[in-house]
Amino acid sequence: MILFILRRLLALIPLLLGVTFMVFFLMSLTQTNYLTPLKAERDISPQMIEALEKKFGLDKPWYERYFLWLNNVLHGDFGYSWIYKMSVIELLMQRVQATLLLNLSSLLLAWCIAIPIGVLSAIYKDSLLDRLSSFLAYLSISFPEFFLALLAVYFAARTGWFPIGGLTSIEYPFLSPLDKFLDIAYHLVLPTLVLGIGGIANMMRIMRGSFLDAIRADYVLTARAKGLPENAVMFRHVLRNAINPLISTFGYVIAGLLSGSLLVENIMNYPGIGQLIYSALMKQDQFVVLGSVVFSCLLLVLGNLIADILLAWVDPRIVHHE
Repeated sequence: MILFILRRLLALIPLLLGVTFMVFFLMSLTQTNYLTPLKAERDISPQMIEALEKKFGLDKPWYERYFLWLNNVLHGDFGYSWIYKMSVIELLMQRVQATLLLNLSSLLLAWCIAIPIGVLSAIYKDSLLDRLSSFLAYLSISFPEFFLALLAVYFAARTGWFPIGGLTSIEYPFLSPLDKFLDIAYHLVLPTLVLGIGGIANMMRIMRGSFLDAIRADYVLTARAKGLPENAVMFRHVLRNAINPLISTFGYVIAGLLSGSLLVENIMNYPGIGQLIYSALMKQDQFVVLGSVVFSCLLLVLGNLIADILLAWVDPRIVHHE
């Protein structure tokens, strides 16, 4: 198992190098950088701008600047954000926590709803429950996340039942630990629902299909022939094998949540890494973009690694086949 995990972690190195190299190259194609706003200031002389460009290596070719940035990253320095006036690593630590909280709550919501409904739809195939759940699944998939986010913001603005944006209230620092937890949960309700609805539909369809395939397997007939109760057959044998495809898609679900959270965070004014990436791209804050991409890749690879470990735990043959 340890070698299995190490191989997955080693595969992260070329991925990060390739992604950051491409991002650096694409951002170099633009004619602006994070010093461009300073050039519009009348009280900053061209000589000072030139001195700053030399200090930060902006007068060098983009590939030299990339390897300079990479060398700094290896020493724990992700750069400095001129827009937010703080180090990139400190800024990312603030935003990554919010994005992780949103993605994990959305994933937990999707799994808790999709797995039971998918199993029941498979057991009672072609019933009213099956048809209704399939209809709702296709209906939820047909609505893009940005449209659901707009509807959620409109609903919150019209009713006043939920906050419009943010992760905490103004009085958050003065609340008790329990009230702080409830305050964060209150702010997470709408973003979690918006981000989790699409995941519920996809996971439910995967769970239903894999459960139906598992029911037709030979070991199910053998278990029934031995006189095992139907509940034991369904939930001890069938469910354990049927859930494998859902676990294998865990990494892809994380990727979908990260890409979806970029839209949701910006529309719903949620202070996560998706909102940070968009703001940094618009303002040409290159070091923030690169740092955000690195952390997003780490989260994606971590999701795939967790999926691989869960699959290896459920089915140890996967490790031996590696």
